[in-house]
Amino acid sequence: MKVLVLGAGVVGTASAWFLRERGHEVTVLERQASAAMETSFANGGQVAVSHVEPWANPQAPLQILKWLGKPDAPLLFRPRVDFAQWRWGAQFLFECLPSRTRRNMLQILAMSKYSVAVLRELRAATALRYDDLQSGILQLYTDHEGFEAAVETAELVRGYGIAREVKTPDECVALEPALGRRREWIVGGTYAATDESGDARKFTQGLAALAVERGVAMRYGVNIESIAVAEGKVCGVRIVNEANRKEVLAADAYVVCLASYTPPVLAPIGISVPVYPAKGYSATFRVLDAQAALKGSITDDAKKIVFTRMGERLRVAGTAELSGYGLELNQVRCEALTRCARGWFGDAIDVSRPEYWAGLRPATPSNVPLIGVTRYPNLYLNTGHGTLGWTMAAGSGKAIADIVSGQKPEVNFAFLGA
Repeated sequence: MKVLVLGAGVVGTASAWFLRERGHEVTVLERQASAAMETSFANGGQVAVSHVEPWANPQAPLQILKWLGKPDAPLLFRPRVDFAQWRWGAQFLFECLPSRTRRNMLQILAMSKYSVAVLRELRAATALRYDDLQSGILQLYTDHEGFEAAVETAELVRGYGIAREVKTPDECVALEPALGRRREWIVGGTYAATDESGDARKFTQGLAALAVERGVAMRYGVNIESIAVAEGKVCGVRIVNEANRKEVLAADAYVVCLASYTPPVLAPIGISVPVYPAKGYSATFRVLDAQAALKGSITDDAKKIVFTRMGERLRVAGTAELSGYGLELNQVRCEALTRCARGWFGDAIDVSRPEYWAGLRPATPSNVPLIGVTRYPNLYLNTGHGTLGWTMAAGSGKAIADIVSGQKPEVNFAFLGA
């Protein structure tokens, strides 16, 4: 079949790769000048199966209320005159029910475990390198309440096949010696040895280049205007092409991987998608002292900030801001990342010249992505991965390729239209 993939982030590029593997003629449409220039550009870098707890959980509403009015809060809700925001918020509260939280956690876990297995197969087959580390992820707790809750969660997820080991402060420092200068801050930790990390942008751009070698057409600088529908099916995509001319592209199947921009593209054809942009921030620092800097990837649980070593760089990322589609940098939130990085690692990194970035994570109220077929039999979705797009990209890309090809995916997941 001829397949059009809309979007060349990590999810769209992975989808295109596996669709081509299935023998399809694949074209990817991307408005930026290359792949992974938006949401996948500078995320936290963690490929984390162990982080299966959805944002929407029974403790979340009270925690969000405590954070209201704090400009550097991990999750910041900025109310707007925006029906989509309020509808998303109401759905989020529903997903905080214990029964919904458990269901969503199992869905996230299933796709995450499958995806990491697919990523490893893909890395072995392509020899792609992207500052990847297979050294696990250490979650740090600086308060007793948070650590006690983590111990309970570690016991819970072990029942679902996630080996999250509880660590003492000394064991945390043994895993990451750079933490020794702040040993007194650490109450305890949990460690998932099978988690990974790496630069999502390097991975995506490398995979896109290999996809081109294998016959995928990557069309950059293309703006999608609308999707055309006739006789109950999608019949084309209206675009402004690379030469700034209007064009209509037709295919047998269409896969929408437009992250936070999926809702405005699909709304005119009658498809309502519960995705809202959650703006996340990152700061990237040059490593000055390789021995004193972080060697792998850690999470500061209290601040909801991740730190990931990427070659000679340290990526620090976190926070979520529900405030619409604006990408302007909030200096307070940027400085909070630098302050946290300096606190943990001091002179081991160059905090004088941080590279700040903000991107829009496509968040569903449940944190479960939307993968599968829509009301139109030749229109498919692969979107809504939230903070776990990098973790789930390979698996959801392979799964959507299976679905488009009329095959049953290998993972037990609630696919759309299944």
